[in-house]
Amino acid sequence: MQPPEFSPLPALTRAESEFIDRYLHVLDQVGRINPAHGHDTYAALRAAQALASHAAELRDALALMHRRGETRIHGTTLTRALRALDGERRAARIALPPAPPG
Repeated sequence: MQPPEFSPLPALTRAESEFIDRYLHVLDQVGRINPAHGHDTYAALRAAQALASHAAELRDALALMHRRGETRIHGTTLTRALRALDGERRAARIALPPAPPG
């Protein structure tokens, strides 16, 4: 059986890669906190506690990009990276589920 085919990541600077990684960590934590998808308060509490540190790491990644002169966020390239890293599924966890019909 062949291993699954993964989309190749676009070429990113180290700072862009760190930015994407930290952004996805924040998304994961917010998805765990989302009351529309949660099941218990303890899991949401733990995710909320982790969110603070992940948000600080995201801030630091963006600050590093800025200090290095990377003042533009290249949306097309970073979107490709997010898709390659399962960002769509991870981002969907922060949305509300569809309303029931009727």
